[in-house]
Amino acid sequence: MNTAAKLTNHAPREIHLELAGGETRTESDTMKAVCNDRYGTLDALELRDVARPLVGATQVLVRVRAAALHIGDVFAVKGEPFAMRLATGLFKPTHGTPGFDLAGHVEAVGAQVTRFKPGDAVFGASHGTCAEYVLASPDQLALKPAMLDFEHAAVLATSGLAALHALRDVARLARGQKLLIIGAAGGIGSFAVQIAKRMGAEVTGVCGARNKEFVLSLGADHVVDYTQQDFAAGPERYDVIFDNVENRSLADCRSVLTPDGLLILNSGTGTRGLRTLVRLLKPLVISPFVRHTLRRYLSVPKHEDLVALARMIEAGSLMPAIDRTYPAAAVPAALAYIETGHVRGKVAVRW
Repeated sequence: MNTAAKLTNHAPREIHLELAGGETRTESDTMKAVCNDRYGTLDALELRDVARPLVGATQVLVRVRAAALHIGDVFAVKGEPFAMRLATGLFKPTHGTPGFDLAGHVEAVGAQVTRFKPGDAVFGASHGTCAEYVLASPDQLALKPAMLDFEHAAVLATSGLAALHALRDVARLARGQKLLIIGAAGGIGSFAVQIAKRMGAEVTGVCGARNKEFVLSLGADHVVDYTQQDFAAGPERYDVIFDNVENRSLADCRSVLTPDGLLILNSGTGTRGLRTLVRLLKPLVISPFVRHTLRRYLSVPKHEDLVALARMIEAGSLMPAIDRTYPAAAVPAALAYIETGHVRGKVAVRW
């Protein structure tokens, strides 16, 4: 990776920031960011000097202390599967900087923002968070739990909310229900195990032998080691299956659901081209015609839900798990590791 800084071709200017206590500070208008101008390989990412964003009336400018990465960032850099480009830009990246999660300090707020003030430690979601500064909506930020460092707070938003929305809003998981989590050791799965136990479910996690003790440490009641056992061949039946891998057929998953069971599907990996579209749509098309309910869902960050995660952290019933932390210049290596599909918990980026 070429990590040499490249200055953008714009005249330097000074910007004035409002700090806590009414003080102001004057700084340069450039910042470091990890960038890609076109879709391609992970090695095309560069750490550059780019224009620093100016805060709008309804925005918050955050000095990023840590960011988090997941498989969606790999897709966004490569521009594949092609369907991803509907969200990331058809011919070239719309944002050009990976990262959807962040934790840091509020540097400045817009005139209409009342929820946060300069100096607040926050976490949440935005676009292009692998940068020194990022603009965010106050509706997608929350105050950072004091007991978390910035790295652990940074990995919380996207995956934590994906787990919360699946179990609370889609499954409406009830105490005593039996839940099977496929991919229990991954970013979303590791949060799902903890949230499900907090909701009183009986949790079985599917993972490899390397991660068995890890998943048990998160609170899972049972673990299926897929290298030794086939969950679809076992006698157990589940009220809800939360599939974060989707490497098994719908028939296999449905075979271990209770008669009125629910299958929640949540993976964008495994196929390419038209097969991706078929895989995404097939469960939704056949769901009305089978006894089981098959669902996909969309997880959108909201302030109230971020606060809910923070309260779980403060109550001691939720803790982010970080596999590895990388410096900003090593984002390509971080994404390559995520692409292996063997991440235990989350991957963080430190600024």
